[in-house]
Amino acid sequence: MNRQQRQKVNSLPALIFWTAVWYLAALVFDNPLLLPTPVQVLRCLVGMMATASFWKITAISICRILLGVILAVILGTVLAVLTEKSRWLNMLVAPAMTAMQATPVASFTILVLIWLERDFVPVLICGMMGLPIVWNSVSNGIRMTDVQLLEMAKVYRLSKLRIFRRIYVPSVMPFFRMACSSALGLGWKAGIAAEVLTVPRSSIGRMISESKLYLMTEDLFAWTLVVIILSLLLQKTVLRLLQGRADHA
Repeated sequence: MNRQQRQKVNSLPALIFWTAVWYLAALVFDNPLLLPTPVQVLRCLVGMMATASFWKITAISICRILLGVILAVILGTVLAVLTEKSRWLNMLVAPAMTAMQATPVASFTILVLIWLERDFVPVLICGMMGLPIVWNSVSNGIRMTDVQLLEMAKVYRLSKLRIFRRIYVPSVMPFFRMACSSALGLGWKAGIAAEVLTVPRSSIGRMISESKLYLMTEDLFAWTLVVIILSLLLQKTVLRLLQGRADHA
């Protein structure tokens, strides 16, 4: 049994415990409008999954948020390289990144909603939340590159391309991998929150907002469960893809 399998087995008792707490609490309330049971929520989720609209809504939300994460990764990586080469550029960019990390998602969402159509707001919000994470992590990876290896590369007159592939990439990749995972995790939550606030067409956030508005508590719990499951699946998938690329390299 490998490490990942052991972690899954060890987390199973905790999952059973909290599901039992949820079930007992639902029995105490005895009102599905306030707190449905896990069985009621699961039945609702299975019913939703049997419809084509569920998969369409889920796919559109995933595409929006992945687009935002991709933009954050590209821009954050480029900015990290540029700011590590220029101290003055770093002095200009660093306060903006700090401001992005400190500003609440709701404030950004309301502000961006003035500028863009609601369908594009979650993409930008997701990108803005992930950008500082990628920039900071990649910058740290560049700074942690072994100076002695770089000096040896200069002595042997290695090309810039070989220095990049053989020294910088292995040094930065662990930081880059964790940055992508963190940016996706935070971006997913920020993107869904932006969807709840802006209610764009065909989105998970819109379904959560409407479930709350029309007091459809079972649907609200079911969509929330979808958000949690998708977040875990997306992060694991991205990490595996990046690990595969790193091993191949």
